[in-house]
Amino acid sequence: MKVLVFKNYDQMCRAAADLIVDQVKRKPDSLLCFPSGDSPIGIFKYLIADSNENKVDFSECYFVGLDEWVGMSKDDEGSCTHFLNKNFFTPMQIKPDKIHFFDACAQNLDVACAAMDDFIKEKGPIDIMLVGVGMNGHIGLNEPGTDFDLYSHHSSLAPVTISVAQKYFKKETPLREGITLGLKHLEEANTAVLIAAGIKKAEIIAEALQGDVTEQLPASIFQAHPSAYVLLDEDAASKLVH
Repeated sequence: MKVLVFKNYDQMCRAAADLIVDQVKRKPDSLLCFPSGDSPIGIFKYLIADSNENKVDFSECYFVGLDEWVGMSKDDEGSCTHFLNKNFFTPMQIKPDKIHFFDACAQNLDVACAAMDDFIKEKGPIDIMLVGVGMNGHIGLNEPGTDFDLYSHHSSLAPVTISVAQKYFKKETPLREGITLGLKHLEEANTAVLIAAGIKKAEIIAEALQGDVTEQLPASIFQAHPSAYVLLDEDAASKLVH
């Protein structure tokens, strides 16, 4: 695990974008996993700019969405799929057959999970799995207590996750379950990248990176990954013991 600390969010995003660009240059048909949310926005802006300047070509890459709120469709504002389409896939003109999202409206969510796992088996393993970290240490929607050996699965959301997620919706939205890539996918990814910025993430980052590796703190799995990067701004890194 390499922990890299940057002066600010913008520098962190540039560094994360560089990791992704370097991967795609080495392997043009890379399988990439991106999260939704506030954390990766700056990374997406750099990747779009690099593509527009012909510094990198994503046209042969494959992509998987990290997670989704159960019951949300790709057209629901606030859904992870809508966010990724708006902020990355549409501006980049990525062809739909290159992207696999969870069908969070499926009648049988286990079938939706199996379809995601099959796509990753066919195209993968995941070359870069980019994730943020929740206030309770979750990765994707793998909440505390999730088995490290799970692939795609669906499960109940923690109260703090439901509360924090309301910022993505224009009105209060009932959320109960999530569907997500599993921590086994992260273990098997060729490179795992965790990003965190802001003082509010400092405590959970210190626990995850310098405490015990435990299923009660999913982000702690990064300590055990053979090719992991943790990119932080100075605020998020401020409680790490040197």
